[in-house]
Amino acid sequence: MLGHGRLPLFFFVVMVLIATMNKPSPDFSFERAAFSRGLRRVAGVDEVGRGPLAGPVTAAAVILDPANFPEGLNDSKALTAKRREALYDQIMEVAEVSIAHASVAEIDEINILRASHLAMMRAIAGLGDVDHLLVDGNMLPRDLAVSAEAIVKGDGRSVSISAASIMAKVCRDRLMVDLAQQHPGYGWETNAGYGSKRHMEALRNLGVTPHHRRSFKPVYNILYQE
Repeated sequence: MLGHGRLPLFFFVVMVLIATMNKPSPDFSFERAAFSRGLRRVAGVDEVGRGPLAGPVTAAAVILDPANFPEGLNDSKALTAKRREALYDQIMEVAEVSIAHASVAEIDEINILRASHLAMMRAIAGLGDVDHLLVDGNMLPRDLAVSAEAIVKGDGRSVSISAASIMAKVCRDRLMVDLAQQHPGYGWETNAGYGSKRHMEALRNLGVTPHHRRSFKPVYNILYQE
C-alpha cells in the first residue's frame, strides 16, 4: 500500500509515462499531403543553435525518399547522441541533404532570428530545385520563392523535419567539438556553446573569444562591465 503522501508523486509519474507512450511519432503525412497537390520535391527544414552564447547557428534541409528512409526518425532532442550519430550516417546515405550556417558576426549584425532564417535559406538553396518546404516553427523565412508551410513542433511531427533537425544538430555539435580544441576551457565539446556553469565561469576567467556572440547579454555584460 502506498502512503497518502506518496500518491500525488506516484500518479504524476504514471501520467508522465502515459503521455510519453501516447505521444505520436513523426510521420509522412505532411509530405503525402504535398504530393497530393502535385508537389514532388518536398524538403524538411530545421535549425539548431539559437540559444548558445558561442558558435554559429546551423540549418539543414532534407529531401527524403518516400520509399527508403531510416526508421526511428524523431526530434533530435528526443534522441541520444549515439542514436543521432547513427541516423546522421543513414540519412546521408539515402537522402538529399544540405547543411548551412550563419556566422557569429551575422548573428550579432542582424539578430539571431534573422540569422537562423539566413542559415535556412542557404540550406534550402543547397538542394537546388525544391517544390515545397516543411519548416519547423511558426514563422517562415522572408522572401521564399517556393511553396512552404510552417509547422509548430514540426521536428516531432514530420519525418523530413526530424531528419533535418538531426543533420543540423550533429553537424553543429561536431563543429563545436572542433572549436573546443582551439579554445579549451569553455566546455564546448559538451555544452555546445550553451551557457552552462562551466562555460560562464570560463567566460569570466578566460574572457571572450572570437566565437562568442557579443550581442547576447551574458557576453555583452562581460565585455562592457565597468
